[in-house]
Amino acid sequence: MAQTQPVEVLLRPAVELYTVAVCAGAAILCVVAPWSLALNPSLGVGSALAFAVFGAIRFRQAQAILRYRRNIRRLPRYVMTSRDVPVSQQRLFIGKGFLWEQKHTHRLTQTYRPEFRRYVEPTPAYRLARRLEERLEFAPFPLSHWARLTAWDVPLNPVRPLPPVGGLPRLHGIEPQEVDVSLPLGERVGHSLVLGTTRVGKTRLAELFITQDIRRKNSTGEHEVVIVFDPKGDADLLKRMYVEAKRAGREGEFYVFHLGWPDISARYNAVGRFGRISEVATRIAGQLSGEGNSAAFREFAWRFVNIVARALIELGQRPDYLLIQRHVVNIDALFIEYAQHYFAKTEPKAWEVIVQLEARLNDRNIPRNMVGREKRVVALEQYLSQARNYDPVLDGLRSAVRYDKTYFDKIVASLLPLLEKLTSGKIAQLLAPNYSDLNDPRPIFDWMQIIRKRAVVYVGLDALSDAEVAAAVGNSMFSDLVSVAGHIYKFGIDDGLPGANAGQKVPINLHADEFNELMGDEFIPMINKGGGAGIQVTAYTQTLSDIEARLGNRAKAGQVIGNFNNLFMLRVRETATAELLTKQLPKVEVYTTTVVSGATDSSDIHGKTDFTSNTQDRISMTSVPMIEPAHIVQLPKGQCFALMQGGALWKVRMPLPAPDPDESMPQDLQQLAEYMRQSYTETGQWWENQGIPGLQEQSLPDTLLDDEPVDAASRDADHDEAAP
Repeated sequence: MAQTQPVEVLLRPAVELYTVAVCAGAAILCVVAPWSLALNPSLGVGSALAFAVFGAIRFRQAQAILRYRRNIRRLPRYVMTSRDVPVSQQRLFIGKGFLWEQKHTHRLTQTYRPEFRRYVEPTPAYRLARRLEERLEFAPFPLSHWARLTAWDVPLNPVRPLPPVGGLPRLHGIEPQEVDVSLPLGERVGHSLVLGTTRVGKTRLAELFITQDIRRKNSTGEHEVVIVFDPKGDADLLKRMYVEAKRAGREGEFYVFHLGWPDISARYNAVGRFGRISEVATRIAGQLSGEGNSAAFREFAWRFVNIVARALIELGQRPDYLLIQRHVVNIDALFIEYAQHYFAKTEPKAWEVIVQLEARLNDRNIPRNMVGREKRVVALEQYLSQARNYDPVLDGLRSAVRYDKTYFDKIVASLLPLLEKLTSGKIAQLLAPNYSDLNDPRPIFDWMQIIRKRAVVYVGLDALSDAEVAAAVGNSMFSDLVSVAGHIYKFGIDDGLPGANAGQKVPINLHADEFNELMGDEFIPMINKGGGAGIQVTAYTQTLSDIEARLGNRAKAGQVIGNFNNLFMLRVRETATAELLTKQLPKVEVYTTTVVSGATDSSDIHGKTDFTSNTQDRISMTSVPMIEPAHIVQLPKGQCFALMQGGALWKVRMPLPAPDPDESMPQDLQQLAEYMRQSYTETGQWWENQGIPGLQEQSLPDTLLDDEPVDAASRDADHDEAAP
């Protein structure tokens, strides 16, 4: 199939097979009856070899045509087990595909021409088989089983049904010569954005990336940090992470943080570690609205939380959400406790004067702005107004208690709902862990510890049950990560440890599924400046509108998108999202052929020629976009366009996952994964969600169920009966 014409046409009959048939017949004739061609046996064998070589060349050319026509209708299966996923120290494997060029746009344009429809659309036999299956579904017994023959998914079935991936196979079938597509690891620090509507393969692509990140080792044999944020809670993703961690020998470094299952979840204090004390107030107040009139309340909340955090640090207590909420509701107790701490060091006899002032107080001599406060607080305020003591923490607490209590409650009203979200129920045990409780087996982690251990972390936020709490916790974790990234950027990961290398950094692979539900103002500095600390963000979402709706500002949404250097575009339903890719691509020239026919009458009435006719094939060039938004909307599941490495466009399809049992998971994680599969149903099947199934059968262990309080006397009695 020599390409000698400017216009490439692959959708045509494989005429090379005629030559193959002639060559095969001639070769047989040369061997069997060389005398019929006036050849002796020796020349007959030589001629047969020549015919065979020429026939083989033509057969290879015909095979290319046939393979192209087959791929246009149906792509070959591409299945891979997780064990077979290639892990490289230099590149990130994505799948099979090809670099999209002008010739592919030309081939795709040809598939829409009416004369090539019979090569692109399903055959009449295929359409007939599908119609029979629909009609025979409710037929009596013998006929209903006939439909199973045409629906049998085996290569021998001539009307084998297409895989349930939808879309147009031609988008990938226009290039039969596929290669392994990969992304250099040096490009990942520029961050990657994966866009695709629901159920088109985003999670499968995430599993593919996470599998490689967990198993990858650098030249010194060290693993990389892997952090996965999963708002909805995907059981298969959790299973895949644990199986791969165990396969890589990292099960001891695997942490599961899940708001929906606090009994087996690891614990995490989002405000317990910081470089500067003001970061505590920034992480909490940063989640409050700063638009319009809310800005003033947000600033006051920041100042007040900062006052409480500084007092807790001076008292030797680690800040957490429970302590901050307790002192926001009742600032008097913290004021008294800190005053005792301060005067014990500076003025031991001050309390004698304060007690005397407290004894003289009554309802008539208490200042109006201090009405409702404890008398000791009023006495402390009167003493401090006369004594010349200066302590910034004490002055901050004093300024807080001098507010009228009713007015104070109003201006902190925006802060209390946020703290309630983070301290209600058993979630408080996860976000405000008790470090002194040695009987609690649930581990406590922070991000610096995770990075130093090169650990693997799964963060399930249970957004389907409570989206508000999920967003608040996710924002807190992002804000904490930004702080840790700043510390690593300045001092390295081993700052303060013996033999620390100030410039040492490790790759921190951060995968954020449905990241539009988690992101806030904290996410922008992470992707903008986190690369200097080794953070490599891979974000997954549906549309650009999700980001804009979350941030509430088109400019901020553009700022977020502008920080992603690698773009993976799966099937989307929003044209504006598809144009994010198509508008970055150049236009290309494609060839078009036009048949022109005409006839001209002769003006010579005495001549022998009455008219002349001619037919021409004209070739012209037309400038068209490399791909259209409609092509992205029609992508099959598991396929994407990838724009990476400085603007190179690749057409990629990911491998389908082969079944992989999860017997290697611990019993509690297996049951957690199974209940996540059953409890977290799709929105389109909400009527099937019956809560947590199987609870009546008591299939979960006691540690996963809410324990009812046990009477101490009955427990002691049972213990005495069991004793010998």
